[in-house]
Amino acid sequence: MSMPDRLVGVEHVKAKSRTPWVVGVSGASGTPYAASVLRALLAAGEAVDLVVSRASRLTLLDETGIAFRDAHWREDLAEWLARGADGKPDTFGGIDPGDVRYWAAGDLAAGPSSGSYPVKGMIIVPASTACVAGVALGLSKDLLQRVASVTLKEGRRLVVAVRETPLNGQTLKHLVTLDEAGAVVLPASPAFYAGATHIQDLVDFVAGRALDAAGVPHTLYRRWEGELGGGSRES
Repeated sequence: MSMPDRLVGVEHVKAKSRTPWVVGVSGASGTPYAASVLRALLAAGEAVDLVVSRASRLTLLDETGIAFRDAHWREDLAEWLARGADGKPDTFGGIDPGDVRYWAAGDLAAGPSSGSYPVKGMIIVPASTACVAGVALGLSKDLLQRVASVTLKEGRRLVVAVRETPLNGQTLKHLVTLDEAGAVVLPASPAFYAGATHIQDLVDFVAGRALDAAGVPHTLYRRWEGELGGGSRES
């Protein structure tokens, strides 16, 4: 193959390349946070690789009534993304899952398990303390933990939206380990200055902060502009 032919091949690969964000959903309470992040990524035109842990399926079923199934994941994801944080179906109706690729949690041979698989980074939302421990210790017991470890070793952005309270000393040590390894530790801690009037507003604030940490533009919450009372509906 001549050099010009090789260059043409490289340009073709660039044109066809897909570089997604990996979204990992662990078993912690807070599946509406994950749905908000996913909706915003799709609205921003981002490709997404989705990993849903086995434990998170039980949480999703409990919090939304949705049974997430490998064989019907696209239909189940569409139903999940349409549901509001208050549990009402079709709050966000008509959302197309778009460029989402789903990988089963037990598939350790999946694309994102390798550092040669191109991704922009990873957002774990919500992140349970068990997930935090597994990533901090490098256990890679499932695909979610494996991808997080790969994200760190490749120097890519890893956002860990930990959802637990209170935090014991061991978990705090694990979070410090993740911080020292280059991850962004982002507690699922909503703020009230943006003038929240609905549970969805509080959920979107946390999701928006996770996207801020990832560097993804969004309009999920009103930003602080240095004016007291700016978030009040009466101002």
